[in-house]
Amino acid sequence: QVQLVESGGGLVQAGGSLRLSCEDSGRAFSHLPMGWFRQASGREREFVAAISWTGSSTFYADSVKGRFTISRDTAKNTLYLQMNSLKPEDTAVYYCAADPEGDYTKDTDWDSWGQGTQVTVSS
Repeated sequence: QVQLVESGGGLVQAGGSLRLSCEDSGRAFSHLPMGWFRQASGREREFVAAISWTGSSTFYADSVKGRFTISRDTAKNTLYLQMNSLKPEDTAVYYCAADPEGDYTKDTDWDSWGQGTQVTVSS
């Protein structure tokens, strides 16, 4: 069973960096593709990044490509999102997700979710 817990969110100035972590305490992590989504206030949840279960393939939304990096450490059962050059429009609650069933860019196609961590970027 996948049990996801995010951490690492906070308040940062524009241009700064944060690294989000997502630990799978259920230890089902190593065999599953993983991803990050975000939801800004008043908006729908949107895809940010995804990584294959081997870590060999990564995918990014155009809005974060070149600034964010998704990675995973199987030994630690942990997923990461390194966020650089942050912009105010990156402000959102960030969620990690596991086990997509179809289209990995659709939040409805992912089976397991964490509780979310708030990222706020000030201008």
